[in-house]
Amino acid sequence: MHAVRLYAFGPAENLTYEEAADPVPGPGQVRIAVRAAGVHLLDAALRAGHRGPLPEPPALPTVPGREVAGVVDALGEGVAKAWLGRRVVAHLGLAPGGYADLAVTEAERLHTIPEPLDFAAAVAMIGTGRTALGVAGCAEPGPDDVVVVPAAAGGIGTLLVQYAAAAGALVVGLAGGSAKTERVRGNGADLAVDYTAPDWAAEVRAGLAGRAATIVYDGVGGTVARDAVALLGPGGRHLVFGWSAEGIGEGSGYAVEGVSERVLGPELLRRGGGLRALEERALAQAARGRLRPAVTRFPLAEAAAAHRSLEDRGTVGKVVLEP
Repeated sequence: MHAVRLYAFGPAENLTYEEAADPVPGPGQVRIAVRAAGVHLLDAALRAGHRGPLPEPPALPTVPGREVAGVVDALGEGVAKAWLGRRVVAHLGLAPGGYADLAVTEAERLHTIPEPLDFAAAVAMIGTGRTALGVAGCAEPGPDDVVVVPAAAGGIGTLLVQYAAAAGALVVGLAGGSAKTERVRGNGADLAVDYTAPDWAAEVRAGLAGRAATIVYDGVGGTVARDAVALLGPGGRHLVFGWSAEGIGEGSGYAVEGVSERVLGPELLRRGGGLRALEERALAQAARGRLRPAVTRFPLAEAAAAHRSLEDRGTVGKVVLEP
């Protein structure tokens, strides 16, 4: 098989596409012939040498990637034969190995991919989708809400815009540049605003015509978050689930005492019913068409280009590698 390996922490160019031995599933495991592998900002942070939320950086050499979709092509001891040949998607947890033609994981992590989802959409929902639903569940939007979504053209932001719009909220989506704001508008945002413009907050206030924001779903942090939080009215909520503008794990985003809530980790899981429940809901909602993940595709051999584009904010939606 072919895989992408990292031998030394550093820039995206350190990702090496090469031949590797085929992995063999152990007891309770399956092997997946990968058709789509998810790329996450955390992957880029780990590649650069940051540990992010993990206890320590990965041991080198490593094959990055923790989200895969494909077809089960081999079974370990004790795994039901019904899995063989099935279209599946799985989050690999703390064990990497997704950037490859073949990946091994525990059978208990598998989900059958529902029709009519393709592999790329399924891999987007298994990680990004479950996070979006967990975040939304911490502050369920409704018809009386004004919801602000920074990075609204990203993987999670795309889904949060769709979710809030479907719930009847007035949705403000922030994105960088006219091409991205057009996509945000197409996902159901009532206002799609370019946050790279110096007067973007004034544009939002004018568009809201006197209404104040009630919820800010913030995965960005930094100055965009600071200005977005200033749009909140009394009783508004600022849900922090990331801080990509400041680097993964580099801070806590822009927080206001009594207003901001950090919702990654145990809090998200408690309200969402656990990771597997969130994964099942995400896949089901995508299969029904309520959530429609956006995907930017790269060949597996171009993993380095995918990392560079993601870090430079040149992508829309979920970044996916395809062998």
